[in-house]
Amino acid sequence: MPDAAMLEIVDLHAFYGESHVLHGIGLEVRQGEVVTLLGRNGAGKTTTLRAVMGIVGKRTGSIRLRGTELIGMAQHRVARLGIGYVPEERGIFSSLSVDENLTLPPVVKPGGMTLAQIHELFPNLAGRGSTQGTRLSGGEQQMLAVARILRTGADLILLDEPTEGLAPVIIEQIGRAVRALKRRGFTILMVEQNFRFAATIADRHYVMEEGHVVDMIPNDRLAENTGKLHAYLGV
Repeated sequence: MPDAAMLEIVDLHAFYGESHVLHGIGLEVRQGEVVTLLGRNGAGKTTTLRAVMGIVGKRTGSIRLRGTELIGMAQHRVARLGIGYVPEERGIFSSLSVDENLTLPPVVKPGGMTLAQIHELFPNLAGRGSTQGTRLSGGEQQMLAVARILRTGADLILLDEPTEGLAPVIIEQIGRAVRALKRRGFTILMVEQNFRFAATIADRHYVMEEGHVVDMIPNDRLAENTGKLHAYLGV
């Protein structure tokens, strides 16, 4: 059962140059939860993940991981606190083999998953160790991108659009993997456009519009909020 807040964001503002992108974001992710950020394109979801990692030009407000303030902290130190980020563009070394991708990531904390555990979680990668990244399907590249982060020991995983452009059978496999990670005690904050997928794995959903968090809906209250969600998301 989720308990204490692992990640707390309070009054977060973020800027790209002169553009004010996030306007006072507030949210929390508790230990062991899967939480999604929902919203139309341009709502600020990806910027929120990037702000947590420190890869946004200017931030004000507060981002705390287990009580430690991240704003003002160097980017490399943020990752070493145990946060792993899987960007929308997947972030694998496409010219390297699967095994090379899995052995390169630095260990940031003890407890990273072994290759055997990775293969159990993502059977598609088993036996593909010498395959070059460019020769993997889109779904396999997504699995490899997540697997690389799991090797590092990170226990808070930020996933940006993990199912985008993937076939339904692969989306199902990603969903199974996320549920397995939750059972192992991982905490996950995920940007997801596929609301039907999000509803199968998340505990709570924050809805964003134009750089603001406008609602928070627990997963067990989705049915009564369907109309509101359709209005927010235009689905």
